[in-house]
Amino acid sequence: MPPYDALLLVSFGGPEGPGDVLPFLRNVTAGRGVPPERLAQVAEHYALFGGVSPINQQCRDLIAAVEKDFAARGILLPVYWGNRNWQPYLADTVRQMAADGVRRALALVTSAYSSFSSCRQYLGDIERARAQAGPAAPQIDKIRQYFNHPGFIEPLASAAAAAIESLPAPVMNDVDLVFTAHSIPGPMAAASGPAGGAYPAQLAEAARLVAERVPAARSWRLAYQSRSGPPSQPWLEPDINDSLADLARAGSRAVVIVPVGFISDHVEVKFDLDVEAAQTARQLGLPMARAATPGTDPRFVAMISELVAERLTGAPPLALGSMGVLHEVCPAGCCGSGARAPA
Repeated sequence: MPPYDALLLVSFGGPEGPGDVLPFLRNVTAGRGVPPERLAQVAEHYALFGGVSPINQQCRDLIAAVEKDFAARGILLPVYWGNRNWQPYLADTVRQMAADGVRRALALVTSAYSSFSSCRQYLGDIERARAQAGPAAPQIDKIRQYFNHPGFIEPLASAAAAAIESLPAPVMNDVDLVFTAHSIPGPMAAASGPAGGAYPAQLAEAARLVAERVPAARSWRLAYQSRSGPPSQPWLEPDINDSLADLARAGSRAVVIVPVGFISDHVEVKFDLDVEAAQTARQLGLPMARAATPGTDPRFVAMISELVAERLTGAPPLALGSMGVLHEVCPAGCCGSGARAPA
């Protein structure tokens, strides 16, 4: 196989000013029949943060950190960046890669898990971008899932421990962990992975791996956030706010929320957890702290270099726990849609 000559970071994208919010949300929901009033409701979440999602800047920061780590390791690959839903658009980036003479690239998507929206849809995005770039478009191979890579698990464990330390002293030794991820429709979850059910199973494994590295916590559970769609449609549960209420009823003294489903902050993390879940915890009289996402933690940045090295040099893949490496290349039909999630 010819060597890779670039790394492409593929992300969701986010608005960077108030005027971007509704156009961005229309991109996200295109073809899904989401009513305008629902978009206006979601736009209010962005308004709380000045109409700016942190995700684009976090991508810029991650690229700068990866470039520095690549240089230190002697990995001579330029790093490109393209988004699904906002500038820089993936199709424009792939056209630029073709103009720059890139012939074969690795793609890292900003989701660690298997599902239609977090894996298969990105593969489709990449192929559409290549088609738009024309015959000179580079071959682009997606890097594997990394939900159980030590470079993902260990920063989350450190962040959970730091969040525990931020709680009032009387409850620091009596804390429950609640791991959260983006909820998806039940049929989509059932279709995730080559054999189905991979998304909730991978989340549970990542949560377990983090929790066992946080001995100060007395228990852990997995909950979901950011549910949307009609109430009649089943989505993964329990909701984070319901989980907080359950813990309060059970006598929990304090909670740390760990957003295990995310590699960096964006508006759904900041609104659903830092605003809504925090308000729920206050109403319940339950001390709460939120753990940081991996972001540009040096271990997470090193993980990206290690994932690239797996494909460049055949370095052995790293994975914690019993699930191992799912696959290097997604098989045909893996993570079938089941159902697409609205915004």
